[in-house]
Amino acid sequence: MKLYTFWRSIATFRVRMALNLKGINPEVEYVDLLKGHQHGDYKTVNPQKLIPALVLDEGGPPLFQSMAIMEYLEETYPQPPLLPKDGRGRARVRGLSQVVVSDAHPLSVPRIRNYLTQTLKLSHDQMHEWVRHWQVEALQTLETLLSRDKETGRYCHGDAITIADICLVGQAVGSSFFDVGIKPFPTVERIVNTCLENDAIARAHPLKQPGAAAPA
Repeated sequence: MKLYTFWRSIATFRVRMALNLKGINPEVEYVDLLKGHQHGDYKTVNPQKLIPALVLDEGGPPLFQSMAIMEYLEETYPQPPLLPKDGRGRARVRGLSQVVVSDAHPLSVPRIRNYLTQTLKLSHDQMHEWVRHWQVEALQTLETLLSRDKETGRYCHGDAITIADICLVGQAVGSSFFDVGIKPFPTVERIVNTCLENDAIARAHPLKQPGAAAPA
């Protein structure tokens, strides 16, 4: 199994957390998004030129998109489970995850930032303000849902780590790259800090990966 990765990629951070929690140690290949390496040979791996991509041992087309990869891992390596057993619980976990994966994270990725500055000619500060707006909105939504719902426990859903926690940690770390903290969101902060006490999650952190640098 081979994972195409980059230290700053929050989507790949999510997959690293899931792999670590499942006890899977893939071969890794680095694609430097900030240097544009995704536009070279890597586009034959994923024509969308995004990471992560996961190549399976049995061959075939690489898997792509972090949620799809995590669901594959859940179905193929069921222990420890990262989704609840009941249908309603699974839907809640997926819903919380999609607040991050579908709504917030896509608005902060390099191709969007580059479009804002290079095509729409926003200043660097304007671009950062635009990104921060959507990250704060997502964190506020998550805080409301997590503080309101009785299904919230030690983690996003009960007392076991799920894909929702993986996505929440990714959101918190990704937001921090744009100077958005989680202190104003106490339930989010509590769950994120609890998750980061888990070694499998902590060692997947972007700043602990090869080539990591303080985000600009």
